[in-house]
Amino acid sequence: MTGVAILGFGTVGSGVYDVINTNCGVLKSKAGEEIKVKKVLDLRDFPGNPVEEILTKDYEEILNDPEIGVVVEVMGGVEPSFTFSKRALSMGKSVVTSNKELVAKHGAELMTLAKNHSVSYLFEASVGGGIPIIRPLCVSLTADKILEISGILNGTTNYILTKMTEEGKGFKEVLKEAQQLGYAEANPTADIDGHDACRKIAILSSLAFGETVDCENIYTEGIGRITYTDIEYANKLNCLIKLIGSSKKTVDGISAKVSPFLVSKDHPLAAVNGVYNAIFVKGNMSGNTMYYGSGAGKLPTASAVVADIVDAVRHKGLSVNIGWNCDSQARVAEIKDSEVKAMLRIGSDNLEEAKKSINEVCGNVQIVDLDIEDDEFAIITNKETEGSMNLKSEKIKTMGGIKEIRNLIRMEA
Repeated sequence: MTGVAILGFGTVGSGVYDVINTNCGVLKSKAGEEIKVKKVLDLRDFPGNPVEEILTKDYEEILNDPEIGVVVEVMGGVEPSFTFSKRALSMGKSVVTSNKELVAKHGAELMTLAKNHSVSYLFEASVGGGIPIIRPLCVSLTADKILEISGILNGTTNYILTKMTEEGKGFKEVLKEAQQLGYAEANPTADIDGHDACRKIAILSSLAFGETVDCENIYTEGIGRITYTDIEYANKLNCLIKLIGSSKKTVDGISAKVSPFLVSKDHPLAAVNGVYNAIFVKGNMSGNTMYYGSGAGKLPTASAVVADIVDAVRHKGLSVNIGWNCDSQARVAEIKDSEVKAMLRIGSDNLEEAKKSINEVCGNVQIVDLDIEDDEFAIITNKETEGSMNLKSEKIKTMGGIKEIRNLIRMEA
């Protein structure tokens, strides 16, 4: 029998507890031995809940129990999660987590620690909730050279953009609805500003390219500036707006970014709506593959956590290798060197003069007009570096007939 301790009895923690107790027979047959929840750490009380029988507020009880072989960290945040994880690994207990913030910030260090103590540090649920993606990257696609990875990695922002597109509502109105439905936190900053997606693309990049990618070096832009007018332009271009995390290996290093993108309606990611997530992987042998499903939720995420528990039990006495070279820090290319094509919305007090100015600065570019707007138009830039495009954007602002650049949205990832 392998005992499990769950740190945090919130949405995911209680889900892990339920999955293990409900599917104990299935798990035993797959792991080769019984898996039992022995302790749950939480500062709260849960009167009337059977978990009270194994509830503790003292982490030392978990560390000092020799029957506990796997610690499940689903507390969230960096501390005390980081300290608790380090101590468990140092004492020869495997750690399983859904905490993308911790994995993005300290994953390499914790995997190294796990390896040194012949245990595992596993985090399938940290990206995509219940969507299997980390094992496919590390096992199913192990014969491939990954060329590019991109995806819709945050259900909250995807829900907001879907509702704005389908119902013509404004950003603030849909955000409020998402909060009422529980899809967005009371403080939604990590989601709408792109930080959650940034952590996930950093983890995926580290796995895909085999070197540690620091999320702090990834250009990140959220959806707060997206308006229904942007969506109307996208529709005219046969596109949808999606918040995309993307990453590929270039001669300058890992080119990674998170931002809203205009995605062609023909692209597989365009069909991903609501709170669903999808990850698109391009390999040099397998070609294009996509992994789709619920990116969050109690039981889908808990199922991914429990799958890692089973993997850790199967490999007792060993450290599961997931192909991330913890000793190598990837060079993340500067955003100015990244190639881009974009839609720029131009506010104008003289459309004819403004379009002439655009031709002087940008040359022959596609111009898009909306019937509902009489003081602006959009242009589709040619493919160039972000640095070059930004210089042209600054020059455009000073040209005749042009009042402002109202938004810039990158084209398909």
